[in-house]
Parts: sequence; structure tokens; C-alpha cells
Amino acid sequence: MRRVQITQLDPVARDSLQGAPTNGATVFAMRHGNKKAKLNLPADQRKALIRGLVTQVLRHGKIQTTKARAKAIRKHVDHIITLAKNGSLHARRQALGFVYDPELVKSVFEQAASRYGERPGGYTRVKPVIQPRRGDSAEMATIELV
Repeated sequence: MRRVQITQLDPVARDSLQGAPTNGATVFAMRHGNKKAKLNLPADQRKALIRGLVTQVLRHGKIQTTKARAKAIRKHVDHIITLAKNGSLHARRQALGFVYDPELVKSVFEQAASRYGERPGGYTRVKPVIQPRRGDSAEMATIELV
């Protein structure tokens, strides 16, 4: 839980706090539905790491990384492929803003409709690797395109 000033809440959230003081006092608000893998990194480094891993998955089709990182990038890879299936100019520009390689975006947009045409989602698979990483014994996983 975290402390929130009532004046900072949107009107719907403010109305849902029945019986709460309305004079700008501090209340406690829960973060329902705000889940994000922090990966023990600052926000800018985390975003760069995720973009780099997504680019590598789209380029190679399969990479080996830690289990937490694989689970964190799964939704981003699926989103890029969904944009590619859409194929519009706006979707292409959104993908170009996320993936580091423009040529890779072009090839993904060309192949996505034929490869994932009927599939409604779930374009990636995360498989655990038996051996932990040497050095820090982190759980490893392979993320691959289906």
C-alpha cells in the first residue's frame, strides 16, 4: 500500500472512497492491477533491457535468459506480433518506436500475417532450462516464438 493525497485521485477513485475525509487528508490506496516486473533495475535501464531482448527474440526466434526476464518480455513480443498482424501504418510506427532494428520490423510485418494469421494470441512459449546459470545460480528459461 502507499499513501495518496485524495486530491491526486481521479474522480471515480475519489468517489469510491466512501467515508474518507475530503479535506485533502492522506489515505491509503492499493495498487490493484498495476503489476510490472521491475527486474531490480531503474525504469530507463529496464525499458532498454526489455527492448533489446524483444529485438533479439524477433531476430533469432529463440533466446535463453533468466526466467523473470523471459516472463517480462513475453507480453511485449506478443504485442509487437499483434501489431504486425494488424499491418496498418500506425501499427508499423508503434513497432518502429519499440524495436531497435527497422529492417527487422519490416520482415516481421511481412511474415506475421502468414505465420500467425489464425492464432488469436500466445505467440511465445517460455520453457524452463534445467541448468541454473553458472556464477549466480539464477533460474534460466528459453523464450521462443511458436
